[in-house]
Amino acid sequence: VQLLASGGGLVQAGGSMRLSCTISGRTFGIMGWFRQAPGKEREFVAAVGWSGMSKYYADSVKGRFTISRDNAKSTVNLQMNSLKPEDTAVYYCAADPRLVLTMRAEQYADWGQGTQVTVSS
Repeated sequence: VQLLASGGGLVQAGGSMRLSCTISGRTFGIMGWFRQAPGKEREFVAAVGWSGMSKYYADSVKGRFTISRDNAKSTVNLQMNSLKPEDTAVYYCAADPRLVLTMRAEQYADWGQGTQVTVSS
């Protein structure tokens, strides 16, 4: 099982960035994104169910971030708009074969390596 995240980098505040995560090795029911800023705990960002219809978002990103998935390509994407300096963090994709959507990190079995997102002011 491998989750490979890509798309991070440096962007100015107010800009946009798209993260992608390609998953290989198994079929996943739920997929999500988490992030961890320096000195802070890992926090939930967004999650999407198998069909792509059910989605959860952290309050801090609602209206700015959009999660989507393409089951044919085994990918999950995170479109981030109106980025703020406080969005700066290492972003991790996560997946689990179960179908119950959750915001709890401990309920995701598999994780990607993380990709750095830096938003300058």
